[in-house]
Amino acid sequence: MTHYLDPEFLISTFGLIGILTVVFAESGLLIGFFLPGDSLLFTTGLLVADGTYLRQPLWLICLLVSAAAVAGDQVGYLFGRRIGPALFRREDSRLFKRHNLDRAREFFDKYGARSIVLARFVPVVRTFTPIVAGATRMHYRTFVVYNVIGGALWSIGVTVLGYFLGQIAVVRDHIELILIGIVVISVIPIGVELLRGRARSRRAATKHDAP
Repeated sequence: MTHYLDPEFLISTFGLIGILTVVFAESGLLIGFFLPGDSLLFTTGLLVADGTYLRQPLWLICLLVSAAAVAGDQVGYLFGRRIGPALFRREDSRLFKRHNLDRAREFFDKYGARSIVLARFVPVVRTFTPIVAGATRMHYRTFVVYNVIGGALWSIGVTVLGYFLGQIAVVRDHIELILIGIVVISVIPIGVELLRGRARSRRAATKHDAP
């Protein structure tokens, strides 16, 4: 399964259509939370710079991946608005875990409308946040504005970063390590939030037990 999720494999096999499909699915479909969004976009930029597999100009790819990211979030929002409340009562299944949805809701409650932009840079959270926004009836026009801003910043930013860094020999020659680094950096915010949550729980338990 890991082989099929490898960014270079996805791009070499499915090309631009595969990139857009993954970006769309990871941005707002429940089944998309495990897809390699950050590393895929970075690899896309790198391969555009290298001229491997992708022949389209950078500006066109950036425009298309940005549109796919925004469209994915729109679908997630509409899905959440339609049946979102029922999701919070749904039992865990093989693909659906309540804690992912709860984590996105905590993120949304903490940052408000800004979470639509910030969540773009946090794996898993970015998949569920538009669903939470829809379920909580966030004003649609506000959602659209933040969705467009966040989708453009994330998709274009990571792709362009890969494009320019991909022209550096040491980066191109150590792409596997670079991709691992991107994954590690991406999950740091989640780790920090988990540690903070545990710390808050310990403090709350200590206060509760104190005479």
